[in-house]
This record gives sequence, structure tokens and C-alpha cells, in this order.
Amino acid sequence: MDNSRDKNRPDFNIRPAGSYIDSLADFADLLGTIEKAEKAANELLSETGAPFKGKDAPAPKQSAQPEKSAQEPPKQDLDTLLSQLDALIGLEKIKASVKSLINLVKVRKLREENGLPVPPISLHMVFMGNPGTGKTTVARLLSELYAAIGVLSKGHLVEVDRSGLVAGFVGQTAIKTSEVIKKALGGILFIDEAYALVSKDGANDFGHEAIETLLKAMEDHRDDLIVIVAGYEELMEDFISSNPGLESRFNRYFIFEDYTSDQLFEIFNQLCDKNAYTLGPDAADFAKAHFQMLYDARDGNFGNARDVRNFFENVVTVHSDRVSCIQSPTRDDLMVFTKEDLEKAAAM
Repeated sequence: MDNSRDKNRPDFNIRPAGSYIDSLADFADLLGTIEKAEKAANELLSETGAPFKGKDAPAPKQSAQPEKSAQEPPKQDLDTLLSQLDALIGLEKIKASVKSLINLVKVRKLREENGLPVPPISLHMVFMGNPGTGKTTVARLLSELYAAIGVLSKGHLVEVDRSGLVAGFVGQTAIKTSEVIKKALGGILFIDEAYALVSKDGANDFGHEAIETLLKAMEDHRDDLIVIVAGYEELMEDFISSNPGLESRFNRYFIFEDYTSDQLFEIFNQLCDKNAYTLGPDAADFAKAHFQMLYDARDGNFGNARDVRNFFENVVTVHSDRVSCIQSPTRDDLMVFTKEDLEKAAAM
């Protein structure tokens, strides 16, 4: 064997063993000094709350209260929500039915808390009536009312129609419907024009898949999900009777009647007040006559409050066209609807 040194290897100096021992001892002393310094720094910084990245750095303090989900709406108190319900124009029978239902649920919870038996009830509902009669508004208030008394954990409203539940391929509708249901857990799932889920052509329509998925979810999540189906009265009756599962789960019916002409005028006045508009001379009389005409001529396309909002927006447009031609409009010019404004809006 050739013991000669490789020319490419570095030339190490051979040191006595005692010198290595002395160096290791010095290094150990140095490590001990560093550790003591880190410990002292940690103690100092932990008192001030400042971060320290040494190996003995204290773990960050965890908040005692978990942060609330940003998606969870703040819950309002029961009295405030009932006041909002009372403030709705018309709907007297609906208001009485909602209050009766709230009382039923409140007493049911009190009986549970006192160890008393409670009969099973279904809180799923059918809202029947023409468009613009306040169905969505009442559903939203109901979701918050139920949250206020502890029936629902969140109290939000998820609104969909057939297009939000039904897909175009076999098996996809169940997935799409399940995703919507997941979003609605803890609140109310409001299905507008629910009768569209039932095809007149037969049982092969994907809407039936959505219904079956919905019925299963209503059973699986009956403690934290309420479903409201809504639509025209006659069509909703056909929808509920199309499936025995629907008939067994939906046994509460709310009928939303058309607004009277006086109520339509009151809704119009409310929109004016909310947006800082007033009615000039003879304008109020014209508005009353206009809404009476709309009510008397109503048919299946009658939009109730939607027609009022559309008329209001037309009046705002006509008013803006007129005022924009005034060189220096006064405050009254900016606020007052004239009879002529309303006449032009009615003709649009």
C-alpha cells in the first residue's frame, strides 16, 4: 500500500489531543453562555409581548375566544325582528300566522328545557301567492326570527329556483342540490317557483332527482334546516300533491294575498319617503287613481309591489330628465314629483 499523501488532499496540521479537549470545553462554555442569553431574552420579551425567534422562544398565546365566521350574520333580538314584521305593509293574516308559529316554537323549547314531552312538528312551509306579495321578505325575517329563539344556528336565507338545483346530466343534479343544501344549513332554503321542479312530460326529468335529494336532506338535517317552497297557489298545490314525501313534510301553508290599491299607494309613498321624494299638488290623486286602475285590471301577470317599484323607478327617470334641464334647480325641484312626472311614467 502506498502511504504517501495524496497531493490533492488538504494538508491538516496534527494537534496534540489535549488541545482538542481544551477547545471542546471552551465551546461548551460558549454554548452555555448563548443558552443563558436566549433564556434571559425570552423572559424579557415574553413580558413585553414582543416576538423572539430563538430556539426557546415561547409559543404564541392562543385566543380564549374563537373568532366568529365572517359569513355568519349577526343575530338580532326577537323584539326588533317582530317590529320589522309589524312594519310590513298589509299581510295581516301572514303576520298573525308567523307570530303564532313563533309562539308555538318558543313554548316547545321551554317544554324541552323542563323535561316535558313535545309532539313532533314540521317547520317546513309552503308560501302561495302572486309575485311581489312579500314572500321572500317574510322568509328572510322568519330565518332571523328562528335564529333569535334558537331554532336555527345561523338564521340566513339561501334563495334558489329550478336552475339553482337542476343540472343537465344524470347524477349531476343530486350533487348540485346537495351543494345548495350545504350552504343553507343553519338557515332557511327558499325555493321560488318550486313547481318548476315537476315536469309535465313525465318522471324522467332531472327535477325529480332534486326533489328526492331535498327530501332526504330535510330528514337528515331536520334540526337545523327549514325549507320553504313558494309559487302561484294553484301550481303549488299540484307540486305538493305530486310526491307523497312532499305532502308529509310540508303541512304549513301561507297564502299571500294581492295588495289592495290603497296598500299599493302606501308602498309607493314609503319608497318616496325612503328616498327623499315628495308628491306635488295633484300628484297624490293621480297616483291613487293609477294604482286603483292597476288593481282592477290585475291578471296572472300582476306584480303587486314589483309593479310599484317599477313605476317608482320610471317616475325617478322622468323627474331626472325634467330637472336636468333646469339651470339652477332648487332643493324642492330635486325632491318634488309633479303630476306630469307621474303621467309620463305611467305611459312608459
